[in-house]
Amino acid sequence: MEITKDTRVSDILDEYGDIADVMEVFGVKRVARFSIRRLATMALTVEWAARIHRVPLEEFLDILKKATAKK
Repeated sequence: MEITKDTRVSDILDEYGDIADVMEVFGVKRVARFSIRRLATMALTVEWAARIHRVPLEEFLDILKKATAKK
């Protein structure tokens, strides 16, 4: 899976669920399967997650790509 600024956070968590620890560093908390936050991640893209948590987009993408490359 290629992660871009348009990738949905829910897709990343579905594909690489065990990188949730990396996501939590950026304030994206673990979510239960059918919770309201889980529904929110379905609409949330990497770009918006970076904006919301005030992390530079390129830095956010680099860290996500490094974390998923190990899988």
